[in-house]
Amino acid sequence: MVDLFSDDALKISSLASGSSGNVTYIETPNHKVLVDAGLSGKKIEQLMNSINRSLKDVDAIFVTHEHIDHIKGVGILARKYGMPVYANQATWAAMASKIGKVAPTQQLIFEPGKTLDLGDLDVESFAVSHDAANPQFYQFHHANKTFAIVTDTGYLSDRLQGTLKNADAYLLETNHDVEMLRMGSYAWSLKQRILGDKGHLSNEDGALAAIDLLGNNTKQIYLGHLSQENNQKILAHLTVEQIMQQRDIAVNHDFKLWDTDPNQATPLRAI
Repeated sequence: MVDLFSDDALKISSLASGSSGNVTYIETPNHKVLVDAGLSGKKIEQLMNSINRSLKDVDAIFVTHEHIDHIKGVGILARKYGMPVYANQATWAAMASKIGKVAPTQQLIFEPGKTLDLGDLDVESFAVSHDAANPQFYQFHHANKTFAIVTDTGYLSDRLQGTLKNADAYLLETNHDVEMLRMGSYAWSLKQRILGDKGHLSNEDGALAAIDLLGNNTKQIYLGHLSQENNQKILAHLTVEQIMQQRDIAVNHDFKLWDTDPNQATPLRAI
């Protein structure tokens, strides 16, 4: 089902979100872009088709950082479709050997703290705390609507909360359940990395981040980047919902709480 509402709307779909691969689709009347391409080109094409969209119409890819679950298909899509790829200088240096040859004219530099004006779409970049060369995520603005993506970060600083507060929609990280991670099979060093300030937000951390970011404009929150080893969709959803309810926040009344999936796109929705 494709829920479009208005032809002039800012529309989004989480094509895939999780530890195995991440791709987000954003659309305005004049632009169609991807954030990351962490799956095979064939799989991303299938996911786009599932929301009745084509990769042939995508204008650009915005890369967040060089981890393979975010860049696996970047080079393939750039070569096949001629898409420009935006990333900061350090990320380009870190991912160049992983994505294969991309034409210099398609390698565009976009540093943290900058805003790119594409006409009917403004793209704002911001730094996050993660164990990558220079990780950054993006906030998209169109027709007085804003969509922010915040995953792959160990915490949200006060400054970042101020930058992102009161967006109309968020894709927020709920990567792991702390007890599942602690009791799981990962090496202790990896557990420490995930739990650290340059790791990932837990279900509880994601809930608290959402509470800090919520404003009167906020109508949609997507829970993203769930670990396949250390989380479950229903557990993440219930944890966030319960923490919000404990603080008298009206989940699914003032705003919708949506799940994402590593293999299935969310419906294309207007913000």
